[in-house]
Amino acid sequence: MRRISVDIGGTFTDCFLVWDDERIEAKALTTHHNLSEGFLEALGAAAQDLGQGVDDVLSGVESVRYATTLGTNALIQRSGPKLGLITTLGYEDTIILGRGLQYGDGLTDLEKSDLPGADRPLPLIEPENIVGIRERVDHAGNVVVPADRDDIRAAVQRLVEQGVRGFVVVLLHSVMNPSHEDLVEEVVLDEYPGSYLGAFPIVCSHDVSLKKGEYARSMSTILDAYLHREMQHGLRSLERALRDRGYRRPMQIVHNSGGMSQLNRTHALQTVHAGPVAGLSAAEQVADELDVPELITVDMGGTSFDIGMVTGGGIRFYEFDPIVDRWRVQIPMVSMVALGAGGGSIASYDSTHHDIQVGPDSAGSDPGPACFDMGGRHPTVTDADLLLGYLDPDYYHGGELKLSRRRAEQAYKRLGKPLGLEPLEAAAAVRRIVDNNMAQGIFKEVALKGYDPRRFTILAYGGNGPTHACGFAEDLGVQRVLVPRNSAIFSAVGAGNMDQLHIHERSVYLSLYEALTQSLFTDYEVLNGHIDELRERGRKDIVRQGWASEDVEFRVEFDMRYGDQLQLTSMIVPFDRFTSARQVLDMIKRYHASYGERFGEGTQTPETGIKVNQIRVVSYVPLEKVVFRDSAPPGGVAGTGAMAADAGDGGSGGVATALAPAKLVKGTREAWFAGRPTETTVYDYAAIGPDDVIEGPALVEAPHTTFVVGPGWRLSQRDSYFIEMRHAA
Repeated sequence: MRRISVDIGGTFTDCFLVWDDERIEAKALTTHHNLSEGFLEALGAAAQDLGQGVDDVLSGVESVRYATTLGTNALIQRSGPKLGLITTLGYEDTIILGRGLQYGDGLTDLEKSDLPGADRPLPLIEPENIVGIRERVDHAGNVVVPADRDDIRAAVQRLVEQGVRGFVVVLLHSVMNPSHEDLVEEVVLDEYPGSYLGAFPIVCSHDVSLKKGEYARSMSTILDAYLHREMQHGLRSLERALRDRGYRRPMQIVHNSGGMSQLNRTHALQTVHAGPVAGLSAAEQVADELDVPELITVDMGGTSFDIGMVTGGGIRFYEFDPIVDRWRVQIPMVSMVALGAGGGSIASYDSTHHDIQVGPDSAGSDPGPACFDMGGRHPTVTDADLLLGYLDPDYYHGGELKLSRRRAEQAYKRLGKPLGLEPLEAAAAVRRIVDNNMAQGIFKEVALKGYDPRRFTILAYGGNGPTHACGFAEDLGVQRVLVPRNSAIFSAVGAGNMDQLHIHERSVYLSLYEALTQSLFTDYEVLNGHIDELRERGRKDIVRQGWASEDVEFRVEFDMRYGDQLQLTSMIVPFDRFTSARQVLDMIKRYHASYGERFGEGTQTPETGIKVNQIRVVSYVPLEKVVFRDSAPPGGVAGTGAMAADAGDGGSGGVATALAPAKLVKGTREAWFAGRPTETTVYDYAAIGPDDVIEGPALVEAPHTTFVVGPGWRLSQRDSYFIEMRHAA
């Protein structure tokens, strides 16, 4: 196996290179002005560790997988093209009026507390660039008013004269019958071919979403077209750069649906938040390999803190109405919650409450935290970790980025002054606040899905995950934390392990059990028709990328609910086709059991009816993966054993020789524990073997992260790829 996977974060660009038996991680600062520069710098560092040139590596790998933020950047900067919207006559104001809750979409909790004072987001398409055409399809897909070519031609001409640089087509009920949208696209291409207009995108809503809901479907299509140009141009230029260096295969793009595809089969909207989803995909593999079915995944990078869940049984949690920026959209996005609590999150004085606020603003990579000494002046979480002694200023980023303690002290002196706090006290306060914010965010996310977080194991990764894991785990009452060996680049590792995958879904309104008539669903032909249609879409998508039809596998999922409640639950369907009442009853029993497990036995309400709102078909080709369990740690002795050690009894900072031999010790330094500076032993992460146990308080240093082992916690090796931290129960 030879492959490259890259994940771009707000601060660092992470690279994971698999070269036969070698597993190499590398990081570079993210270059926001041109993401390919950071990509190639990180790849160059990995190639150097391998002892190869970049050209040699690129010509020898089987695939390059890429999780990008190109589209997100275009949205933040509002740098997309001028678009025109063609819609059904009489519905031109759909995106202008929005929906009742639109004012709150995309706002922070603090901003939502004053919704009357909130601003409506500025439209991505100006009202004068929205035109209606005479046509109508009813809710069942029957043509009521046929579309007219001359009418379409006049609408397109008007938009062209107004200087639009792309067309968005959203017609009423096109998810049931897309023929009129197809006709609009045909007229545009006939009247204004590529030789005349150039590379103008024409995006039809039924190609983006088959779910009902005019506003959300309209915004999904508009956002996809708005992000299209920058993503395509940026990725095409990167693809050309890779080809110039010897890479000849199509580049694979990570999707926020939990899979990947070639660039030419990727919608721009599918790349939003793709990096964190790649980490969650790797976590699902971890849960399966280690038989740890209940995981809370936390990715603490430089900009954000991303929370996900794995509950076993292959069930994934989806955002049923995800919000991108300030708009609600309709794409099958794996559920991830992002908090403004990364290493670069800025701490500020809140004069209203005479207190400190952390996030959501971030210093990013340029200028970065104050301690980076690159012009940043704001105090950040990373500055606090440095002042509190958790980070070695000479060994950050493997020693390639020297940290300035003086700059961090200056920043925290300014922060603490209005509160009468010394820099160390202010830094300790920021540490407590950010850990508590993360714990509250995790609790809210897990509890709202009907689970008790204390039942879970935390899988912590990202450059700052192991540094803060004990803090927020203790606040939650979670007793065990697992940290993968490549924790600092774990999302990139996940990107490298993804399958070729597409998701297609459709809105339906099926009652598996009709309460009014007390009858079971029997129209199997309609249900099987929907499933077959979505399977065929997925099969064609994957076959177009060069895979054989027989390589494609499928998974069917239903989004189910009781009666008209808002809570939807995703259920995996164990049948290829429905042919009997027994199968319908089986799905009802599975849903009943799952609902009771999550929300409490007795909360089920089958007397209100049991409905399916959406059908989803996951089409995929399983690919070879890096096996975590048997991977040897870099520089250390590969372990084979089971879980190491029970919970320890705390300790005062020393480590019993029998638990941690002297070969692990790098030295000591003052670090902040139990409310005061404590002389703390520092250990070498790469030297940890299968029988070594380290009791907190302690610091364990790796090239790209630092483990902060709190008092009452014990660190040991789990199998050969994971570090485990357990709390004394």
